[in-house]
Amino acid sequence: MMKSGYVWIATDWLCTSLDSSGLSNSYSLSPIQGVIGLCQHTPESEKKKSFVSRWSNFLNSGRASTRLNAYGLFAYDTVWMVAHALNEFFNGGENISFSDIHIRDIRESKLHLASLKRFDGGHSLLKKLLQMNFTGLAGQIWFSTDKNLVLPAYDIINVGERTVRRIGYWSNSSGLSETPYEKPRETVFGKPKLGSVIWPGNTTQKPRGWVFPENGERLRIVVPWRTSYTEFVRKVDGTGKIEGYCIDVFTAALKLIPYAVPHMFVAYGNGQANPNYDDLVKLVSEKKYDAAVGDIAIVTNRTTIVDFTQPYAASGLVIVVPVKNTKSNAWVFLKPFTPEMWCATGAFFLFIGAVVWFLEHRTNTDFRGPPKQQLVTMFLFSFSTLFNAQTEKTGSPLARFVMIVWLFLVLVITSSYTASLTSILTVQQLAPAIMGIESLIASHERIAYQVGSFTKRYLTEELNIPSSRLISLKTPEAYAQALRLGPTNGGVAAIVDELPYVEMFLSNRSEFGIVGQMFTKRGWGFAFPRDSVLAVDMSTAILGLSENGELQRIHENWFCKNKAGCRESNSQPQADQLHMRSFWGLFLLCGFASLVALFIFLLQTVRQYRRYGHQVDSSSESEPSSVSCNQSVHNFLSFVDLKEEEVKSKLKRQSGTLPSQVKSEASPSQVKSEASPSQVKSDSLPSREN
Repeated sequence: MMKSGYVWIATDWLCTSLDSSGLSNSYSLSPIQGVIGLCQHTPESEKKKSFVSRWSNFLNSGRASTRLNAYGLFAYDTVWMVAHALNEFFNGGENISFSDIHIRDIRESKLHLASLKRFDGGHSLLKKLLQMNFTGLAGQIWFSTDKNLVLPAYDIINVGERTVRRIGYWSNSSGLSETPYEKPRETVFGKPKLGSVIWPGNTTQKPRGWVFPENGERLRIVVPWRTSYTEFVRKVDGTGKIEGYCIDVFTAALKLIPYAVPHMFVAYGNGQANPNYDDLVKLVSEKKYDAAVGDIAIVTNRTTIVDFTQPYAASGLVIVVPVKNTKSNAWVFLKPFTPEMWCATGAFFLFIGAVVWFLEHRTNTDFRGPPKQQLVTMFLFSFSTLFNAQTEKTGSPLARFVMIVWLFLVLVITSSYTASLTSILTVQQLAPAIMGIESLIASHERIAYQVGSFTKRYLTEELNIPSSRLISLKTPEAYAQALRLGPTNGGVAAIVDELPYVEMFLSNRSEFGIVGQMFTKRGWGFAFPRDSVLAVDMSTAILGLSENGELQRIHENWFCKNKAGCRESNSQPQADQLHMRSFWGLFLLCGFASLVALFIFLLQTVRQYRRYGHQVDSSSESEPSSVSCNQSVHNFLSFVDLKEEEVKSKLKRQSGTLPSQVKSEASPSQVKSEASPSQVKSDSLPSREN
């Protein structure tokens, strides 16, 4: 029993025996290699080293016959403790006296109990002993109110083939730790870190410490005898064989456990209706069965009485209602955006077209021509950016900057529209007003659930739904019939059930669908009695099935034998419209960039106009202010409508014919007599070229 797989834990007798016999470093340790033991902890000190050295001299001289151990150190400290207590006892004026206790010998016992005496100062001396507080060879000697040492500690040792190693400590204050009397350091798993252990069989692999007997009694595993959704667990008629998805998962997990687990399945139920799963789990907690296997949901009230494995299937409550399809709607293309979103998008198309026209009109011939042609060009250019099909090319840096920001906004909008429209065309739209758990609670309509499940308890206790609204149904056919009838004709408005059952129900029924989100996050697991080590190994095996893909293959084998069994359209949530609040940041960025470009364009134009049109402004000084203002605005707009090439050429001609010297010598009267305002305008502003 010292081979690999066994675990031995010894009390401090082992350590005391090894210290007394001197076998702590010897080849004689190989028979007990791998044993874990506890030793009384005695801290190192100069006093202890000195005493151990003197004791070694006694051994060498023959005055001692055994080696020193922890109990020898405690015995030495005990003598000194009694001596200190007696010293205080006598210093307090006490003396030693004895009195008879009057015990009669029974049938002339050889114990001579009648000769025993009682120490009269015993209580006082005991009080002195408990008040002792000094440091001895074994450490601090100090007693608590319950008459125990205040800081007891143990060394945790591991016996090797030739030596005994200390792998950690234990004390009341720190528990398991690497250093005595200190708070242990914890690993990422929350457990204290100790030294490595070499187990029996000279291995570092942690043994289980137990095995199933090869010829022992088989485990009795209870399974629910279902009458609906029998793909999960069912009892084959005539043969009594138990099969199903849950059984295959359990069997596959057993194959990954490194030891044999003899077992037998026992069906629980009458075969007429699904059994109550709370009662089934209770049978395991009462040790009437060794485990429970099936579509058992892991819920709070069950985890308090049994241990569950790692979930092997995701589960949770969902709502099923009748649905209708809107694929044939002629106006479905308008649904991705809300009206506000459509209005904002259209307004920005017009706004960007106008901005680009302003920025390109003076330099780009594609944006010039008759007013009607320019208006059509502005609109077509903006909307053609949806398909990147615009024939006009932008030339100015400001227009290109605006187009970069605008095209990014168009890309995001078109991508979002395409995704939303695709979702709308593939997602079932709901016929009733029930959209989720909140609307279901507020509707006051009748709700159906599956017989034997925890759904009723959850709806009544957690969601406070009256029991009068709940109806229990047995089969998927009853589900479908109740939903088709509706609450007004004796049916139900919705069904609340676990997701795996609902997926099976919807696999061949397109007129129903899931609404809202799954409002409980649970799973299915196998139940074992509390503190069952088999539950831990099964959890590890289930994780292995998930990692190697076997769990998914078992699921596909049972539920994906055809395309209808694996479709997921009914389990998708309803597609929502895209609102303005999701894109207002992009619209704000695009609008800000356009306004900045317009502002820079206006600054450049005004600066050029001031250089170009100074003759017009000087000619209007003698006219009334109202006429001068109107004329200036008219002149500026006329200037904006000019080609930039004409403006630049005119500026060059003006700089050559009007030197600065001539301007300074000319008087205002001479300027006025030489040219009228209309003449100045006609000379300074060339005719517009559309």
